[in-house]
Amino acid sequence: MTPSETATSLRDDRMQLPAMRADTFRAIVRASAMYDLIATAPFMTPWSLALAIGMIDDLHTRLGLPGTLPAFEATHYLFAGLMGSVVVVWSLARIHLGAPILGRYDAVARLLFALWQVYAVANGATPIILLFTVFEITFGILQALPVNSRAAATTSG
Repeated sequence: MTPSETATSLRDDRMQLPAMRADTFRAIVRASAMYDLIATAPFMTPWSLALAIGMIDDLHTRLGLPGTLPAFEATHYLFAGLMGSVVVVWSLARIHLGAPILGRYDAVARLLFALWQVYAVANGATPIILLFTVFEITFGILQALPVNSRAAATTSG
């Protein structure tokens, strides 16, 4: 065997993650979008945000957790409302379209969200945020896994 053939053989023998079916991947993209819709809808309006923040603050206090949840002011409501609105629209697009590429973009967004959530907790925010981080990381990993696009072609016809 030549060195080139050996290198090719070694590459082919590497352990690879099994590719999931495309329809399974689309279902994961839609499930992650449904989670986002449910978790983020309360952030869309100042009234629903006030209720959500009140519930989170109450839970934080009851559990005696370290960290804080600041008193929200107009600017907090503005940015939370902007984030909530964008994420809800993004969720609806993923639910409606279910395109695999949207799952790939969502995986990147989830990594960024998880990083900022961990940063916030490390800098004194309530650890309740880490409950959301678990979903961010889980859906992010699932949407970054390989997909067997040929399986979709053979099962959709």
